[in-house]
Amino acid sequence: MTSPFPQKFPQTRLRRLRQSPWIRSLASEKALTPSDLIWSMVVHDGDEARIPVGSMPDMFRLNVTEAAKAAKKAAALGIPAIAIFPHINPSRKDDEGTEALNTDGLIPTVIKAMKDAAPEVGIICDVALDPFTTHGHDGLIDADGYVINDSTTDMLVRQALVQAEAGADVVAPSDMMDGRIGAVRDALEEAGHVNTMILSYAAKYASGFYGPYRDAIGSATALKGDKKTYQQNPANSDEALREVAMDIAEGADMVMVKPGLPYLDIVRRVSETFAIPTIAFQVSGEYAQIKAAGDRGWIDGERVMMETLLSFKRAGAAGIITYFAEQAGELLNA
Repeated sequence: MTSPFPQKFPQTRLRRLRQSPWIRSLASEKALTPSDLIWSMVVHDGDEARIPVGSMPDMFRLNVTEAAKAAKKAAALGIPAIAIFPHINPSRKDDEGTEALNTDGLIPTVIKAMKDAAPEVGIICDVALDPFTTHGHDGLIDADGYVINDSTTDMLVRQALVQAEAGADVVAPSDMMDGRIGAVRDALEEAGHVNTMILSYAAKYASGFYGPYRDAIGSATALKGDKKTYQQNPANSDEALREVAMDIAEGADMVMVKPGLPYLDIVRRVSETFAIPTIAFQVSGEYAQIKAAGDRGWIDGERVMMETLLSFKRAGAAGIITYFAEQAGELLNA
């Protein structure tokens, strides 16, 4: 229908570049590939192959055999790395988290099985004590429940060495203790693990998005208090840059922002400021929200999954740790 009041438009019409799939693809500024994904995986020390996590639909704890199979699948999908997190029998937990130092424990056993199955897949290991402690904190606590920085760092160094000796490609301190990156780097160098990389959870926020993860590793009911005295204040952005700068100076090879979606501004600031590989962690609460809403038909879960993963790339992330890695990898390979 011809308008009785014709308008003269400017020469540029941005919708021209959106009119067909081929031009939308050609004009795309970012692309998501399987090589951007890091598979976040919870492993357990029992015999049962797969144990469902109630608060994370379609997510399972895997035993050692299943974890090795998953490593092969990651290789087939082109997913370059897996980040493993342990769920251990509560009988093996104590106040100091000493099971983290067991050279024959769950994590060293899983590392060896996965590297035997798919040596080309990188294995990233969480360095923190919360899966191993009776109190659910990332470190050693005093009589008042305060996490002791330097004593915790000593334990983390020993834990990282156990992981490196078992064949981990990357150790990833997630505890947020001051000075722990330098201490771990020095210990790795002295032990001859000069090529073991450090991925620092440099900007890890005290977030409400971690609840399902604590369910997955079995620390939800154990946690006494909160983690606000060592994880970052969600109100702070400049502080994240100070944390990252310190960890880089101490020897971190890569840094992480956690959680992901609520902190895309931090991902952008870190990646632009430091030009270092910056990893975003799409955490359990993000996963659970998308899955729950998708299962109820409130959103197109698959579409939202891919949209959120792409948003990390747009913000400047070099890689994304996500519980969606397997599903997204299958879609990207289809």
